[in-house]
Amino acid sequence: MEILLTNDDGIHALGLCALYESFKADGHRVMVVAPDGERSAVGHALTISDPIKVRKVFKEGQIFGWAVNGTPADCVKLAINSLLDVKPDIVISGINRGANVGINCLYSGTVSAATEAAILGIKAIAISIASFSDLNYCYAAFVVKDIVNWFYNSNTSCKAINVNVPALPAHKIKGIKITRQSTSPFNEKFEKRIDPRGNVYFWQCTSKVKELQVDTDIYWLKKKFITITPIKFDLTDHSCLNDLVLPNIN
Repeated sequence: MEILLTNDDGIHALGLCALYESFKADGHRVMVVAPDGERSAVGHALTISDPIKVRKVFKEGQIFGWAVNGTPADCVKLAINSLLDVKPDIVISGINRGANVGINCLYSGTVSAATEAAILGIKAIAISIASFSDLNYCYAAFVVKDIVNWFYNSNTSCKAINVNVPALPAHKIKGIKITRQSTSPFNEKFEKRIDPRGNVYFWQCTSKVKELQVDTDIYWLKKKFITITPIKFDLTDHSCLNDLVLPNIN
């Protein structure tokens, strides 16, 4: 299988390296095109006003991949249209530090890399661990291998899925749920501070979902399940297509 790896934590992130080693060990051809540094929460941003610079990254004397001074979506576009000599069979984005669930998926560079691949007609998986510390990338990479084989060989019309793994030992994870994305907003707070020169600045504090919606990605992740959510790039609110009435414009 031809696999393209990317992320939003940067080409040297441990989660990406865990995926690389895992799939290489199974004999797959693994190609890496990822940001040259962290690009978390950039969403589906593209670089259009500045040049996109690319450099090869070597590890142990061998080519590891290409580092890009752009966004995760840039990486996927550039990889498929210019850098790679073959079209990948699947794109895997991650393994991200911290869950990508609920409306946070809108801001996630990890998820946006997967949806960019879907736009280009390639199946894709975004994967995250629900923690920022004590991360078991090895287990998450092991789980991904089974999910990749299942998703790639499935006959579904779905082009992209978002996967979140609880930050737990394998024996404490209760199973896997295919579920919908939570749409509940977050209670967000900004801490006001003053720097030594008297200037005001703000830090965004940890936010919590206002309402825990049942049978959603956030709900099942809290219940210690791996969650799989099919995602798409169509932002049309189809339920409103027949509700909107044009005004009389003279």
